[in-house]
Amino acid sequence: MGNWQRLVWNQRDALFSGLVITVEICVVAFACAIVVGLLLCLVRMYVRPLRFAAIGLIEFFRATPILVQLLWVTYVWPALFGWPDAFFTAAWVALALQSSGYLAETFRGGIEAIPRGQREAAYSVGMPPLLVFRRIVLPQVSLSAAPSLVNQFTVIVKSSTLVSVITVQDLMFQSQKIVNIWYEPIEILTATAAIYIAIVFLVSAANLSSVPDRKSYEKCAGQPAAAKDRQLTRTTEPSILTFA
Repeated sequence: MGNWQRLVWNQRDALFSGLVITVEICVVAFACAIVVGLLLCLVRMYVRPLRFAAIGLIEFFRATPILVQLLWVTYVWPALFGWPDAFFTAAWVALALQSSGYLAETFRGGIEAIPRGQREAAYSVGMPPLLVFRRIVLPQVSLSAAPSLVNQFTVIVKSSTLVSVITVQDLMFQSQKIVNIWYEPIEILTATAAIYIAIVFLVSAANLSSVPDRKSYEKCAGQPAAAKDRQLTRTTEPSILTFA
């Protein structure tokens, strides 16, 4: 019990400061990943001249390990572009880029799952493409992608432990620093693991409490779920949406 007080409780300020940095990195990376992932998805689906460039970026972000991307953004980008100029920025940029590749495919799957007839009906009454996307496509994609978004956020949280490699003083960095001082890893690393578990649990619990029921999805989709399922089996090809 004495070790827990000396190694964990007495070091709570250092652990808390690391936790704050971890949360900041994860939140910023996740928000940027959503924006970049959605842009990559839309470019891949609807901007033909740039389609293969978007596919290449998506596959590159998904295929390369996060540690490689982290080191690349930290040391190669400044040499080529002069940015980022801070390790904190490099950390969330690398996490955001990798997650954007996965989220782009999540959004693409959600868009392609929407029956083409819904958009055709909207076009037939004179709705412009951007309004169709904002009022019909985006709400349904948000509902269907919610579980995947939460899962990707937990991946970001766990991947953020690697930012300590580039000396970002996150929770893992502070924990390892304490271990290097006292050479007693059991208590501090166990406490660190418990903190990460608590973060993931809170995010998952918040997602479960906010997931809409089936009736909400039917209302958003504009038709009964059973009819939607039958239509999905008949319509498999994606619609053509012009943003020009």
